[in-house]
This record gives sequence, C-alpha cells and structure tokens, in this order.
Amino acid sequence: MSLSSLLWAFWYILPAYFANASPVLVGGGRPIDGGRYWKDGRRVFGDGKTWRGLIGGVAIGTAVGALQYFITPEFYGSLGKALLLAFLLSFGALFGDLVGSFFKRRIDLPRGSPAIGLDQLGFLISALAFAYPVKTLDSGQIIFLLVVSPFVHWGANYFAYKMGWKSVPW
Repeated sequence: MSLSSLLWAFWYILPAYFANASPVLVGGGRPIDGGRYWKDGRRVFGDGKTWRGLIGGVAIGTAVGALQYFITPEFYGSLGKALLLAFLLSFGALFGDLVGSFFKRRIDLPRGSPAIGLDQLGFLISALAFAYPVKTLDSGQIIFLLVVSPFVHWGANYFAYKMGWKSVPW
C-alpha cells in the first residue's frame, strides 16, 4: 500500500469527518426523536441529536466534498458525483452516529458518555456503507481508515473540548 493510496483514502473520508464533527458547532434545537421514549422507557436518541445538527452536519460535509472537487476534480470525475459522494458520506456518518446513540441509550449510557469503538468507528462504517454504491476504497485503504479514525476522532474531540465547544474531551 503506497503512501499516495493512504492519503487518497484520507481525502475520500474528509466529508464524513467534517459532518461527524460539525454538529458540535451547528447543532442544538429540536431533538430528532422529538422527546419520545423507546419501549425500554429510555429516550430514543436523546437531546444531543438534533435536526439542526443533522442538517448542518450533512450540509458542511457536502460543502467539503464540493471544495474537494475543485481541488482534485480527477478524483471524482464530475461535480455531480462529488456532491453525491460527499452527501452519502456525510449522511452516512451522521446516521451511524444516530445508531450509536440509539444503542448507547439502550444500555443506559447518559448523553456524552464514551462508548469505545462505537463512537470512533460507527460513523465511519456507516459512511463507507452509504457511499459504497458511488465510490469505494480498496480493503487496505479501509483498514487504514479503521486504524487512523479513532485517533482523528479523539483528536478532534479533544480540540473541541479545549476550544470550549464540548463539555467532555471524548
């Protein structure tokens, strides 16, 4: 696996990274679950998953993909494909985060509690699955992202914590 191939994998996943990180800045407002409870008596997702965070995160991730297209159009082939891929990566990342929140509520983890593995990889796996029909990576690139993404996630969360955007560093 060449360094170039690994860098392209990182370039590919950037919309998902930005989408996953941006609800901290653009979120708030009405919860996606509308305050509803699941059969177990716990919130479906909780107050931390909002429509504004979802829509804003997808928009930011998609905008990152558009910017990427103008920097490296050969990677995508067309602006339409770049926007579709960025949208799918972004929505997929936030969908994976929602699924993670759902499972965290089922095991009674409060909002903001860490779930090692789920927090760092759920968004990534979902993003890759959503984007698969449009453009995919080879197995080596996927393994690289599975290894590096937890460190990117932890670093981004720590940075957001130090900036005062998050109340916890994970």
